[in-house]
Amino acid sequence: VAVAATDEAPDVLVEAFGCEPAPALIARFAAHARAAAGRRAAWINLEYLSAEPYVERLHALPSPVFRGPGDGLTKHFFYPGFTSRTGGLLREADLVDRRAAFDRAAWLAAHGIDWQGEHLVALFCYEPKALPALLAQWSGGTGRTRLLVTAGRAARAVRAALAELDGASPDGAGALSISYLPLLEQTAFDELLWAADFNFVRGEDSLVRAIWAGRPFVWQIYPQDDDAHHVKLEALLDAIGAPPALRRFHAAWNDTGDGAAIVWPDRATRDEWTAALGPARDCLLAQDDLATQLRRFVGELTGRVPPPGATAAFPDS
Repeated sequence: VAVAATDEAPDVLVEAFGCEPAPALIARFAAHARAAAGRRAAWINLEYLSAEPYVERLHALPSPVFRGPGDGLTKHFFYPGFTSRTGGLLREADLVDRRAAFDRAAWLAAHGIDWQGEHLVALFCYEPKALPALLAQWSGGTGRTRLLVTAGRAARAVRAALAELDGASPDGAGALSISYLPLLEQTAFDELLWAADFNFVRGEDSLVRAIWAGRPFVWQIYPQDDDAHHVKLEALLDAIGAPPALRRFHAAWNDTGDGAAIVWPDRATRDEWTAALGPARDCLLAQDDLATQLRRFVGELTGRVPPPGATAAFPDS
């Protein structure tokens, strides 16, 4: 963004998530690319994350530009993904070590959560129709559950559902206790996922963080008017090797099934889900992360590997 506000032309232009760069920036980049004798520039179209099969087909393909200030140049698609034939997932180099060194009890105490050994469930969601049924099951369960609720839409959804639950207060009911969290920085959100025994997440970024957390999780995908998200959800479940019970739970949580019929799994089933997700996580950890793959791809396109801190432009979205 800073580069876009100056007269300096970038060597690498990353067009992310359908946000087209400003024409003035494209013009500067194009002029620089045409004038860079023997030094090629790279224009990357960084796409959305998906586990659908088309990602492998389109990843790294060229896309010639035929109009506008970039006429005559070539973009290249770069797709994040879940297989070795895609661009991989974002992952910091020290993530696994930080996860291994994490102290759950200390983190909970530091965030004012009076943990008494309850089963911890982190909730980062939209407004799933199945939420009231789950709250009722937790409140009437034989084991104690503490719900760690993120700020914003999740907290509002929980309070609205509790208002309809007999005998409930905003802080819980029966065997269910609720802790409402403030807005969290990214590192603290990761730690929330590490602290919980089970994670409900929404959106692509949090899906990836839930995978790295190594806990059983359920993903709420952002709904689309044409129901295209159903296909995307099924592709993700295929990619992580989700067993049938986890697929049914995802269907109910994502309003593709009967939300009122959702059933909180018993301990044995949750352990089965954890075991099923483990191999997928291990496979993804064995792959290079997205940033490493992107840098390598840029190096292949330009004939050189950008050094750390190399100038690139990410247009403001």
